[in-house]
Amino acid sequence: MDHKAFLSSLSSEQRTTLTRRSNTPALRHLMLHWGLIFLAGLYIGFQLPLWGILILPQGVLLSFVFTTLHETVHATPFKSNWLNTYVGRVCSIIIFLPMTWFRYFHLAHHKYTHQPGKDPELNTPKPETVLQYLWYASAIPLWRGNIGKIIKNAIRANNDPYVPQKAKPKLRSEARIMLAIYASALLLVMMGQVWLIWCWLLPLVLGQPFLRLYLLAEHGRCPMVANMFENTRTTFTTRIVRFLAWNMPYHAEHHTYPAVPFHKLPDLHRLADEHLKSTSNGYIEFHEDYLQKLKT
Repeated sequence: MDHKAFLSSLSSEQRTTLTRRSNTPALRHLMLHWGLIFLAGLYIGFQLPLWGILILPQGVLLSFVFTTLHETVHATPFKSNWLNTYVGRVCSIIIFLPMTWFRYFHLAHHKYTHQPGKDPELNTPKPETVLQYLWYASAIPLWRGNIGKIIKNAIRANNDPYVPQKAKPKLRSEARIMLAIYASALLLVMMGQVWLIWCWLLPLVLGQPFLRLYLLAEHGRCPMVANMFENTRTTFTTRIVRFLAWNMPYHAEHHTYPAVPFHKLPDLHRLADEHLKSTSNGYIEFHEDYLQKLKT
C-alpha cells in the first residue's frame, strides 16, 4: 500500500482525531524545550562552575529550534494561529532562517518530495564522498546559504521559482527586519554584552552539525519515487531525540499526512507502521550504513 491508498483507507473519524489541533501539548513541549535553553543560558551567562561544558548541549538545544520552526510553518502545533506565527518568528530569528521564505521552500519540498527538478531540497545534493559528508556535517554550507538568503532577500526581489510574486515584498521586509535585529545584537556585543556570544552564537555554531546529521536521515539514500512510505525515512530513536525534534523522526508519517500535529504522529505511526519502506533503527545505524556507501 502506498501513502495515497493509506490515506484513502482512513475513516473520517480517524482523520478528525489525527488532525485535531490543541494549544496544550505544544505549549507544554515549548516551555520544556525553551526552558532548558533559558536555564542553560543563565548558567553559561553567569559563568557558574564548569559552565563551559554546557555550551555544546546548549547548542544542540538551540539548533533543534529548527524543528519547532518547521512545525509552525505547517501551522499544526498550536490551535491558535497567532501562536504558530509568533513562535515561528522567534525561532526564525534564533537560527538565522527566514520563516516566510522557508514556508514556501518547505511546502514545495512537500509537494514534490524527492522529485528531481521539482523538489528544492534536491538543489543541494546529498554527500556522496567522505569529503562532501564532512563538509555537509560542518554546517558551513548551511550558514552561507541562510545568511546569504537573508541578505539577498533584503536587497533585491527573490527569484526562487516556488515563491509567488505577491510574497516577494513580504520576504524583503522579513529579511530587513532580521538584519536590523542582528545588527542590534552585534552592537550589543560591541558594547560589552558578550553573553550573546557564549549563550547563543557560539553554541548555535557548535550545535548545528548535530542537526545536519539528523536531517540527513530524513531523505538521504531514499528512492526517487512518489510514494512517501519509500522516499522518506522514519528513524526509530530515543525519547530524548523525539523530544528535541518534536516527533519528526516519524518523518514518513509526517510527509504522508502533514496536517497531523506533532503530538499525534505516534498515533499515525501505529496505523502506518506496517507500510513503511524506508526505516532505520537509530541515527548511528543510519550513518554507519551511509558512510559505508560513500566514495573515497
